[in-house]
Amino acid sequence: MPRDNMASLIQRVARQARITFRSPAGPAFGENLHRLQQLLDEVRAEDLHLAPRGPSAAAAAAGGGPPWAGVVPPVSYMHICETESFSMGVFLLRSGACIPLHDHPGMNGMLKVLYGTLRIACMDTLPAGAAAAPPPPAAGSGPCLRALFRSRQQYTPASPPCLLSPHTDNLHQIDAVDGPAAFLDILAPPYDPQHGRDCHYYRLLEGPPAAAEPPALPREVWLVETPQAADFWCGGEPYPGPRVCL
Repeated sequence: MPRDNMASLIQRVARQARITFRSPAGPAFGENLHRLQQLLDEVRAEDLHLAPRGPSAAAAAAGGGPPWAGVVPPVSYMHICETESFSMGVFLLRSGACIPLHDHPGMNGMLKVLYGTLRIACMDTLPAGAAAAPPPPAAGSGPCLRALFRSRQQYTPASPPCLLSPHTDNLHQIDAVDGPAAFLDILAPPYDPQHGRDCHYYRLLEGPPAAAEPPALPREVWLVETPQAADFWCGGEPYPGPRVCL
């Protein structure tokens, strides 16, 4: 039997992530990123000792403040490892849960579904001054930005990883479809508000539909920055899988 901390697939993923994101501007970044994507595509729920389920009651105590005391959160997180260049962990979503539309300032990211089905909407911010029209009246007083709504796709364990970069698909919303879901998440570098990498939440501004069919993608849209939704929070759970050493 292989030793988890030496030969596990998740250990190899972590080592390759460290190599890849140590020099994201280096000449070998593209090749290293492709290798990381190949390794991540191999990961299955059983490799991390996970079985399909939503967040557990244990996550309520770890992630809920007084307003949510004793309530199982819609989403929980299992921390695996973190360095200055990347973080890695698993998000577990209850059936019907949504991680609201949010950004990843200056960050790369990779997401691999472990079980269940996720619907992921991806957007790019557009340069200031690129808007062809003013934001709709529904914007209110919150900061607005113009974005390109690039895609809305469903991902399963059979799907390749979903990728984001500092400039492409950097904003996304993640919904669990028809049951609980979980995904392995790599962010590089990790969120760090002190270095300008704080998470911001947004709401899509849409006018009345012009037809019964949803508008085609890609298309330009307006977003308004919002506080974190009152019905969304993230609890914490212990990671049950092979140990990762870096």
